[in-house]
Amino acid sequence: MYRRNIQHVLIPLALGLALFLAYQLYFKALWVTIPSPQAPAGTAADSTEPHTAGLQADPPPNDEEIKQVRGIDHTIVPETDSSRVLETIRDEIEKKQFPTAERHLMELSPSVLADAKAKPYVAILWNNLGLEQERIDGTKISIKAFKQAAALDHANPIIQLNLAHAYWELRDPALNQDFLTGLMALAPNEPFPHLAMADLLYEQDRLSEAATHLAQATERAGKDPRVQSYLATVTEKVRHTDAVESRLNARASSHFLVKYDGAEDSGTWTTVLEILEEAYREIGQRFGHFPTRPIAVVLHTKDTFQTATGSPAWADGLYDPTLGRIQIPTQGATTDTKWLTHVLRHEYVHALLHDRLEGQIGALPVWLNEGLAMQLAGDPWPDLDQAMPNGGSVLHLRYLEGGWGQMPQNVAMLAYLEANSATHYLIERYGMSRVGELLNAFKAKATVATAIQDKLYLSYDQFHQQWLDTFLQKRS
Repeated sequence: MYRRNIQHVLIPLALGLALFLAYQLYFKALWVTIPSPQAPAGTAADSTEPHTAGLQADPPPNDEEIKQVRGIDHTIVPETDSSRVLETIRDEIEKKQFPTAERHLMELSPSVLADAKAKPYVAILWNNLGLEQERIDGTKISIKAFKQAAALDHANPIIQLNLAHAYWELRDPALNQDFLTGLMALAPNEPFPHLAMADLLYEQDRLSEAATHLAQATERAGKDPRVQSYLATVTEKVRHTDAVESRLNARASSHFLVKYDGAEDSGTWTTVLEILEEAYREIGQRFGHFPTRPIAVVLHTKDTFQTATGSPAWADGLYDPTLGRIQIPTQGATTDTKWLTHVLRHEYVHALLHDRLEGQIGALPVWLNEGLAMQLAGDPWPDLDQAMPNGGSVLHLRYLEGGWGQMPQNVAMLAYLEANSATHYLIERYGMSRVGELLNAFKAKATVATAIQDKLYLSYDQFHQQWLDTFLQKRS
């Protein structure tokens, strides 16, 4: 493995540690990277912080900010031959006897579902059961109830909107163009279908169509606080991307859309897409996950990269989770294919993690995010024990959970070396299957301490000490 001599960087680390602690107190965290061992001096490897375009970007909206699931009054049971049965199920839902209610709903006879009065009421019961299940156990449990409700009553806008929000939260591909078009007709005054459609069209790089639906969503949103965060996020994505990328040339492969700033160059297209497709196969197999949608990659010139992304002058590339893009400066990059391969593979892992966590990438500590990117991409970083053979201090991993964007470059170097070392220990000691369990915990929004305790069966401090002891043994 290629290793670059970084002794000139390690000398001032002690001073940099004190500066870093001060930065933690006074600056908001961003995700950026520092020079890779293969990169020329003064360049950097990656970032996972959303672009700022000169301003600090708002974080992506969380599920609670978007969710607008609504119940329907089920107190009055329609007068039918099945009224008593339906009343029993209603009472079970109200008493929170959810498994029993669900079983009785599934056992309803075809004659009940064929009754013109009973059928829409059964749909309401399924809908309200889904709401209660979601509140207690989450959307993955409630989605079945919402689907049952929607199948029974295609014309109820509340039921169909609740299903749409469930699809959105789960990033379910069933929230497609046809579904959203039908929902717009059913609920013409609702902003959410247009917002979701704009987001979907954005992912397909159909920016002009996305802008049209964004305008329609804006007209309907008013001052509803429940959609303002999502509206702001989609607006920023569409407008920024259209402004920056409208003039770019584009080429696509099976799994990537690559946009290139500059004259069309078949050699660049071929090289970049070959690197990415190899990363798709190799890293996906090792990680056990492949992206659900094509990933966009924007290749900026060296002169336009910083302005377009708002990244530090030393940044060599980034994955922007808000825009869903890998962005790197590539002017002349094909003359250094080792560097280009390193950056693309590293950023691809960030994109893969974002997809794996279904948008909950903010719950993942940065040290693990960056560590997995280095480990899975095969980054040629030196081992921490080899980089610090003569002693020195390390930061507790707790200090490396938040963003690294305001770190001095020398402290950032230490952060990456620690992340690489700690993640290597995690994989070697517990295996990738246990890492997957940790990722599932973060997807469920668990804290770092809780996830480690629940999945590794030891405290955060104990994990840190075990890793540190291993590092010290190697160094000695």
